[in-house]
Amino acid sequence: LCSGQTYPGIAPLHAAGRSAGPYGHMMNAQALAHTLWKCLGKLLVVLELCVQGNFLNTSAIPRRCPHVCICTSDLLSCAKQGLQQVPVALPPTATTLDLSHNALFQLHNRWLAALPRLQALRISHNRITDLSPQAFHNATDLRHLDMSSNYLHAVEKHYFEELVHLEELLLYNNWIVQVDEQAFLRLSSLQKVYLSWNNLTQFPFSSMQGLSHPNLTTLDLSTNNLSRIPIEEVTALPVYIRNGLYLHNNPVRCDCSLYQMFKQWQQRHLSSVQDFLEEHTCMAFDNMARSLVRFLKYNKIFENCSLSQGSPGASDVHATVLVGETLLINCNTSTYDTSATYMWISPRHEPIMHPGNGNRTLEVYHNGSLKIIAAKPWHSGVYVCMAIGKHHQLNKTHEVNVTIHYPMLDGESFSTGLTTLLGCVVSLVLVLMYLYFTPCHCFQCCKKAAASSPPQECSAQSSILSTTPPAPDGPSQKISTSKHVVFLEPIKDVHNGKIRLAASEDDTKNPTLLQLKSDSESISSIFSDTPIMS
Repeated sequence: LCSGQTYPGIAPLHAAGRSAGPYGHMMNAQALAHTLWKCLGKLLVVLELCVQGNFLNTSAIPRRCPHVCICTSDLLSCAKQGLQQVPVALPPTATTLDLSHNALFQLHNRWLAALPRLQALRISHNRITDLSPQAFHNATDLRHLDMSSNYLHAVEKHYFEELVHLEELLLYNNWIVQVDEQAFLRLSSLQKVYLSWNNLTQFPFSSMQGLSHPNLTTLDLSTNNLSRIPIEEVTALPVYIRNGLYLHNNPVRCDCSLYQMFKQWQQRHLSSVQDFLEEHTCMAFDNMARSLVRFLKYNKIFENCSLSQGSPGASDVHATVLVGETLLINCNTSTYDTSATYMWISPRHEPIMHPGNGNRTLEVYHNGSLKIIAAKPWHSGVYVCMAIGKHHQLNKTHEVNVTIHYPMLDGESFSTGLTTLLGCVVSLVLVLMYLYFTPCHCFQCCKKAAASSPPQECSAQSSILSTTPPAPDGPSQKISTSKHVVFLEPIKDVHNGKIRLAASEDDTKNPTLLQLKSDSESISSIFSDTPIMS
């Protein structure tokens, strides 16, 4: 800092030392001390500027994780910390924020402005009773919001109107008594809403009709205080909403229209009824909790209700077609209107508009008709047609239950198959009769022995058959290894209940046959049709 600098009246040290003598050295020392003080002052200024520069640079460093939270790359967890207020310094990279199981009682306006990437927010198990109009301002990218197990008493219009991309809303286990008709009006991306375990006495079902919520598949209103369900408003909902509309465990009054609606849902195998069949109850008498009846399981009290009338507002049609054929379904909502737009909802909850779906197996015409090309088994189910007016208002809906069958066998093929089957059965019966019910081959001896012998003696006269006929007798016949047939002679003697066979003169010449006959004396009866080989 001081190199190469000269000051007025002060000579350089080497020049002053040569010219001034002893006094010159003293003057130069004073000048040197003065110069050093100036250099030290400049050094202090430079250090101060460096410190200020470092401070300015540190202001651009991202905020650190709050000491009561756990931070990862995009996850911020501040759960179970007893927080009464939201931490101020929050990292802007967080996409998931967990503030559950704390003591929060209020959310300030625009408190999420520092989290532009936030997609999931969990504030369950806190003490929040109300929400300010701008509590969720600057949180348009939020997809999942969990505010269950709090102390909310209502769902007002301004609560969630900023969350236009919200998909899942969890509000169960609160103290909610009513829901504003426009509370979910702007939430067109909603897929699941959970309002169970609250104190709801009514719900604005009409706000869910039409195409205001085309992606809504779950609306849980179970375990509330709904004493009455508006049947006409509920049946006017699209089928994809009714499939996920849970209304069980509510103290509703038993009546035929309620039973008819839920019974039809059960017959169509809607998951909202099938999954909680025993939990669907109604009160047989007003204000009597003990009169709850599981009306879908024990339906004797509804025996006088006629299901043929159907639910009000429903216009169901059944259509049947064989696999591979083409089916044309008309959208009988009302008189054909050229200004209306028609849309079908498939059993897979796929919206189909003109000209058709992606693979063109389903086509929609301008008049609202739906054409199923080359029907497949997976095309079976309930199709819902909706007529939409100019201002995107739903005019009317029409449902068609389509059943796809495999083709049956024709009459000729069936007759041929039946004839073949009967022939096989008859052949099998004859074989079994031959094996187990072989008749007696010696009828004359059986008749003669029947009068004087026990029944078992007749069976001894049965011939022992073989496929090889006996060789002719002769004096020069030799014993061979070929097969022979042995015929038993009529009974000559019965001794001690045993059968004694008489040998002919020709048989005495063959010692093998003699040995066979001697051994047969100990046999009481012969019941075999198998030939005895020699």
